[in-house]
Amino acid sequence: MSVNGANPLRDAQDRRLPRIAGPSGLVIFGVTGDLSRKKLMPAVYDLANRGLLPPGFSLIGFARREWQDEDFAQEVHDAVKEHARTPFREEVWQQLVQGCRFVQGDFDDDQAFETLKSTIEELDKAQGTGGNFAFYLSVPPKFFPKVVAQLKKHGLADQKEGSWRRAVIEKPFGHDLTSAQELNQLVHDVFPPNEVFRIDHYLGKETVQNILALRFANTMFEPIWNRSYVDHVQITMAEDIGIGGRAGYYDGIGAARDVIQNHLLQLLALTAMEEPGSFHPKALVAEKLKVLTAVELPEDLGKHTVRGQYSAAWQGGEKVVGYLEEDGIDPKSKTDTYAAIRLEINNRRWAGVPFYLRTGKRLGRRVTEIAVVFKRAPYLPFESGATEELGQNALVIRVQPDEGVTVRFGSKVPGTSMEVRDVTMDFAYGESFTESSPEAYERLILDVLLGDANLFPRHQEVELSWNILDPIERYWDTHGKPAQYPSGTWGPVEADEMLARDGRSWRRP
Repeated sequence: MSVNGANPLRDAQDRRLPRIAGPSGLVIFGVTGDLSRKKLMPAVYDLANRGLLPPGFSLIGFARREWQDEDFAQEVHDAVKEHARTPFREEVWQQLVQGCRFVQGDFDDDQAFETLKSTIEELDKAQGTGGNFAFYLSVPPKFFPKVVAQLKKHGLADQKEGSWRRAVIEKPFGHDLTSAQELNQLVHDVFPPNEVFRIDHYLGKETVQNILALRFANTMFEPIWNRSYVDHVQITMAEDIGIGGRAGYYDGIGAARDVIQNHLLQLLALTAMEEPGSFHPKALVAEKLKVLTAVELPEDLGKHTVRGQYSAAWQGGEKVVGYLEEDGIDPKSKTDTYAAIRLEINNRRWAGVPFYLRTGKRLGRRVTEIAVVFKRAPYLPFESGATEELGQNALVIRVQPDEGVTVRFGSKVPGTSMEVRDVTMDFAYGESFTESSPEAYERLILDVLLGDANLFPRHQEVELSWNILDPIERYWDTHGKPAQYPSGTWGPVEADEMLARDGRSWRRP
């Protein structure tokens, strides 16, 4: 052992050693909800199982249920058994369960927050959490202000010397620019801006970070990543399911607010941004902000935006109902379950290149991808019939479900005649790396505990995104109603017409 107690065999430069969170704990508000059961609690277990949590890590659940600590521990146990990514190991569970506590109460129950405070103090002593706690608001957005105000009132957000308190907030962050600004103001009154983590789980996905690796760690893509070579970019997030039991949340919000404002505009920013000076959060945010500031809406919103609602049809061998027939939905609802918009970016790199963003429920299949479609070769020295089957080169980044990258290009068909046709080269994470990608929430929760804000949108990004979407939402409110599209198809015909006007067509993912 060396004199100062440091391990002489451990080199700070060694990239194989994972980053392990220091003494800390996590409080989950709304711990009985779906997100907590299917994602958060399994992610905490998976982190513990991979040795990335401190030995005394503590998990406190806060909800209205009348549970004892052991009921909560059982609930975590069941959630982990059902949804965890890594195998269940009894010794890991036994260590984790020692730090599990449950606090019962409503969000306006002062006594419950006092109990929470004393529970945190007790765990500090018993588990050695060092006063470091993150508060995860896994609750409907309307409760954000109430919970944040209670944390302030009971001194739970106070940062003591040498320890931290952080807030983690799920989307949607507001429902328009004004509400987002009010919410930012409120949260920043209680927590310093650098201790507020806005979760966009898409940014936790490996492939999203791979966009940055693909572009900036290689020299082969960046020289053609501009208006001279790129014809257009399509960013798609499709789901094959309906709204399920989320009518109360979804109606009035819709696809554009739910997905375009955060996920898709974040993907657009990462695809279009300039190379940052470093991988530091500030440098990344600065470049993303430049892109979002340069985004320009089409002059004619009627021609270059489309919204739709799924209608009843056969999908996947079963008859499914339309959006307006779903339980809890007003038959006159104008909420969009499909949205497609065309944007441009006014800067030197992208001027004149359209970015098409689309998202929808009950589409052909579940897929998220970014397709960079290149211009056709300016001159083809082949006979006219030889290239009939040749499309446009494209680089497609698949964010989910089969994470990877596909390159589409023209190649000669084997045979005596000269015929050129599209072929693809495929790279899939699952086949190239033995290690499976961590679930997005594992990565994000660990980053919160480490205080690494790289993958979290800043409040300026949230506000700029609303700035882009608000005029479109206002236009839709006063112009007609959503187009209908049969469940299981790729959206309304109006969306195909929108691209056809530009002489283009949607990719079939």
